[in-house]
Amino acid sequence: MKRTISRSLISKALDAQAEASEAKPVEEVERSSEPTLTPKPFQRATSGAGSAWKSGALAQTQASLERGRAQIATDILSGRHEISISPDQVTDPLGTDRRPDWLNQEAFRSLLKSVDNNGQDTPILVCPTDDKWSPDLLGPTNVEGVQFVLLTGRRRHAVAERLGVPLRAILAPANIHGERIDKFDMLFLRFRENEEREDLGAFERLLSIGEMFETLNSTDTSKKLTAVAFADRIGVHESIISRARAVFQAKDEFLNAFKNVYEMSFKDIQSALATLSEPAKTASPLKVKPKKLTIVRKIGSRKLSVTSVNGKLSVNAAGIQIDKKGLEGLGDLIADYLENHGVERETKPSSS
Repeated sequence: MKRTISRSLISKALDAQAEASEAKPVEEVERSSEPTLTPKPFQRATSGAGSAWKSGALAQTQASLERGRAQIATDILSGRHEISISPDQVTDPLGTDRRPDWLNQEAFRSLLKSVDNNGQDTPILVCPTDDKWSPDLLGPTNVEGVQFVLLTGRRRHAVAERLGVPLRAILAPANIHGERIDKFDMLFLRFRENEEREDLGAFERLLSIGEMFETLNSTDTSKKLTAVAFADRIGVHESIISRARAVFQAKDEFLNAFKNVYEMSFKDIQSALATLSEPAKTASPLKVKPKKLTIVRKIGSRKLSVTSVNGKLSVNAAGIQIDKKGLEGLGDLIADYLENHGVERETKPSSS
């Protein structure tokens, strides 16, 4: 029976031959440089097959690496693969929806201590400032020099800045609502994270909801945004929308009127809204008391008093009896006097 030699044995033989030739003494190498007989056909064939197999294996490995890097790049863009970035690669145009002194609160100090001792547990959420950016396929995780916009994780970013450590981050998908990320999307992502953590006070929460409503309402002016539709979109009860809008619009008044506004409950804020919405009471103008003028004349043993007040003239002669004719004569005298001595009369403006 004819026996065949397996390829593994041939490869081992070729390798052993190569190792043996490398280990030959110098004089033996020189003798081997002399012309020799042509190698046997099966030796040439097996040698060529080995080289081709090695080249194919390298090509497959290279292709596999390229596919792996391409997949990592895709996962980075879709938010399924973390990247490591420096805090100074992150800008925050939106700002926080927390109280102004949040960096001095116990919650932030506790987070700072935790990250310092145990590292950052949860990655922050960012998006590249250039919406056409994509990772380099030769090194997709190397994002040095790329700038990002902060969406969620402001406290973690502030902690990393203070500690001088890199940040774990993931990218937000490029089309959260079918479009590129806009201001409302950024506000909504910020609110949703804090809502899930139950990390906002009543005033902060109402401010955040009110800002989202006004932003979305001003974005699309072609149709009216209803409280029901908006509440359904962000996942809150519709009854809170009107209060949130009122608080957002009266933010400065709240901050000026109430020093403990960030500790107020929803009930306290509702009562405060009622107070702030009352129209300011204007002081009633002081009524000017009409000037009263009185003169007194003696008629024998009796007195005659004449009084003028607010355009009214009165004559009082106590104990003096006067008939109609005498009264008419007195009236004529008074009228004649007023006519001849000038009287301030009400004049009507002339029509032009």
